[in-house]
Amino acid sequence: MRLLGFSDIHCDLAGARRLVALADEADVVIGAGDFASVHQGLAETVAVLEAIDKPTVLVAGNNETDDALRRATAGWTTASVLHGEQVEIAGTLFFGLGGGVPVTPWEWSFDLTEREARSKLAGCPDGGVLVVHSPPKNHVDGHPGRHLGSVAIVETIEARQPLVAVCGHVHECWGQEATIGRTRVLNLGPSGTFITL
Repeated sequence: MRLLGFSDIHCDLAGARRLVALADEADVVIGAGDFASVHQGLAETVAVLEAIDKPTVLVAGNNETDDALRRATAGWTTASVLHGEQVEIAGTLFFGLGGGVPVTPWEWSFDLTEREARSKLAGCPDGGVLVVHSPPKNHVDGHPGRHLGSVAIVETIEARQPLVAVCGHVHECWGQEATIGRTRVLNLGPSGTFITL
């Protein structure tokens, strides 16, 4: 299975059109959050992306809520919005969690506490694909002395060992990759990354 993953497109409509073209080369497309910018432009961005006709897994970022993303994608028949939920595609389980974890300093941000995230991640299956907006703590989440990732997410990866875990959120780590046990962890960014399972 060939995945195309991206995150943090933040209303870049030209970038969204490039991703639509790249999707022709993928079996499944993953959008790991932040389609909007501070809750603005979500509908316009989704209107471009919904031309993707491959099975697509989406999670909200901290710049839009999961409810807003579900409303915006209501007509996108190949897309599934996940927030503490899973979907099976061609025999592979995809589990998703949106939002900023831990809570960010911005009042407008869609965030979860570590406790809330841990509760929503409890149903994550073993050996699937984990799609989260926030990175796991100490992996693709900053630089020495400044790690912005989630403890609940890293604990889930350690316990469930998904085949791959994809995230975004921390822009300076776009394109970085790490390994937690047997799990590949990728901070995607907006340009589009192909991953073969």
